[in-house]
Amino acid sequence: MAIEEEIKELEEELVTTKYNKATQHHIGKIKAKLARLKEQLTKSASVGKAQGLGYGLKKTGDATVILVGFPSVGKSTLLNQLTNAESPVGAYEFTTLNVVPGMMNYNCAKIQVFDVPGLVSGAAGGKGRGKEVLSVIRNADLVVLLIDATKPEQLERMETELYGANFRLDQSEPAVKIKKRMYGGITIDKSSSVKLDNQSIKDILTEFGYLNVHVSIRGNVSFDDFLDAVINNRKYVPALRILNKIDAVEKTPKVKHDMAISADKGKNIEALRKLIFKKLNFIRIFLKKRGKKADMEEPLIIRKGSTVEEVCKQLHQSFFKRFRYAEIWGPSAKFDAQKVHLKHVLKDSDVLALILEKE
Repeated sequence: MAIEEEIKELEEELVTTKYNKATQHHIGKIKAKLARLKEQLTKSASVGKAQGLGYGLKKTGDATVILVGFPSVGKSTLLNQLTNAESPVGAYEFTTLNVVPGMMNYNCAKIQVFDVPGLVSGAAGGKGRGKEVLSVIRNADLVVLLIDATKPEQLERMETELYGANFRLDQSEPAVKIKKRMYGGITIDKSSSVKLDNQSIKDILTEFGYLNVHVSIRGNVSFDDFLDAVINNRKYVPALRILNKIDAVEKTPKVKHDMAISADKGKNIEALRKLIFKKLNFIRIFLKKRGKKADMEEPLIIRKGSTVEEVCKQLHQSFFKRFRYAEIWGPSAKFDAQKVHLKHVLKDSDVLALILEKE
């Protein structure tokens, strides 16, 4: 039987099997087998094909944001509003035939924004240059889902398409560690918060050929989460859901969204810039040399929760190797010029002086 036929039969069985205590393990086995067959089909389809064909993307700046939406949703217009890019704009479908980059400057952060060809239904299966578009999206630090306010049903279709292409929007990577070994079978170490039963864990591992492994699971990990962790090719990325063309409707559609804008009229563009900066979890750190004033014009852009150690490594690897201590002023300091070490967590608007060993 061909893989496609086997997948179809399993999907039909999954739909017709009622979920209850007696069938939960059977359903779990079906889902695990389906996932393995789909993964096998994806790999066989990509053999001999270039990944991201036609797109030689070079990431620059502090982060990469990718505008995703169906054709004619207004991505090119929004890119031109957010950045100084000149993406072709037209009132017809498939205007954007290539990836168009732009640079958004906000709060001293340089944020690269890409306008990609419009997503179409069936993109995960390769329709409408779908695999190329999706390969570009995997480079994103943030995905902006742009929805036509006159077609709010686009959001569900888009999220379904991205989920099927292994994107997990606004989800954290499951706290799962799988360690292979030569013998010993399957052993499981899980925290009390894990609701997934041991038999389901073993069923998934066995389906994917893991016979001798030690598994560690922490947190609230569901069946699907664990399945994702075993397959290990998911892209976990934050997302914003933005309604565009809000000027074309009388009432804001009742669909999940973070903001409503009109790219064509320039409505709420500045507010969107601010939201993108916030969603990227950026903070600004001002650097100073010992005995001199801080450079308050060009801050270092880092992520919320970053430590002094991460700043050292971002600036230059030698700074980490030569580090003695740091002095800190600002929100994370208990007092001015507080002496701190590598594990100190920085906050927005901190002033930092690195004290290094002489070369």
